[in-house]
Amino acid sequence: MQRVATKRPIDPQRYFESVTADSEVPEHEPVCLYLETTNRCNLLCTTCPRTYVELEPPADMSWELFTAIVDQIPQLQRAVLHGVGEPMLVKHLPRMVRYLKDRGTYVLFNTNGTVLNEKNGRALIAAGLDELRVSFDAANAKSYLAIRGKNYFNRILKNVRAFRELQEHEGHLKPRVSAWLTGLRETIQELSDFVRVAAETGVKEVHLQRLVFFTDHAVGLARPDQALYEQLSAADAVHVDRAAALAHKLGIEFSASGGASEPGVSLKRSADSGSPSPWSLCRRPWTVMYFTANGRALPCCIAPFSQRGYENYTLGDATQQSLREIWTGAAYAQFRKALKSNSPPEACASCGLRWSL
Repeated sequence: MQRVATKRPIDPQRYFESVTADSEVPEHEPVCLYLETTNRCNLLCTTCPRTYVELEPPADMSWELFTAIVDQIPQLQRAVLHGVGEPMLVKHLPRMVRYLKDRGTYVLFNTNGTVLNEKNGRALIAAGLDELRVSFDAANAKSYLAIRGKNYFNRILKNVRAFRELQEHEGHLKPRVSAWLTGLRETIQELSDFVRVAAETGVKEVHLQRLVFFTDHAVGLARPDQALYEQLSAADAVHVDRAAALAHKLGIEFSASGGASEPGVSLKRSADSGSPSPWSLCRRPWTVMYFTANGRALPCCIAPFSQRGYENYTLGDATQQSLREIWTGAAYAQFRKALKSNSPPEACASCGLRWSL
């Protein structure tokens, strides 16, 4: 593959936005890798498909597969170490972070925070992790149990508060810690409380994340009637405004659905003000590769949540093919071609530039 013609470091979001989609086979290699370090999880979230069906055989990404993938992109700018599982269940996760940091890569992942104890936290700090996104997903224990399936809310608050106190006491600026809440009509009225809870744990950044769901045969709370994006009612908008005002008062950064990486795109933006084919705005198939714990290449982290069946959008296998073979292969080319058409892949039909990277 040809190297990305930019100097390190780059602003990933500006890069994603600047990439053109003229060719079905990019001239450059991907700038970002999503590496599903595990597909195991210790929660039973009612917004996650893995709670209801086994997507792939349970696995942690082996060290051999991890390094084989990473070593094929020496100039990798950004690595996201999560997929459908909980990354902190992986014993060699800090080693993976360090391996990437030694190559100058920006590294982040989402965690549910259940195993963020002092030992694990110190290991991530020592490894040089850039960003830690904690999925609180509720403002109280009752809502947490209903959404996440297990009663770990107080444990998570304790873990995050202790980690932030450790950072403050010892002067560790990294990783940057943020709190995340999936936007549900079920819990939108708790948004201000969520901001307050984040502040009480020492977190300075709060993000309201767009719900992803199957259009047909939805599961749990991941249903169309629970979604807020582009169907935010006036009453729901009041809760968003109040949360934003409270965050400003408390000195906390607040964003809604995409604001973490796509400034100006929020829950309130109407589809009428955007493109009639929002999927065609996506540049992920020209910039990002996603690999499951078993080495399956998928178009992005959203696909498993928006269309059933990995067989519908598998683009390659890193255990059998090189990244170049996958990236420039027929399956990826066909996927990119469909994305630019009026008949996009099913997993992309309601997507676009409205996701956090």
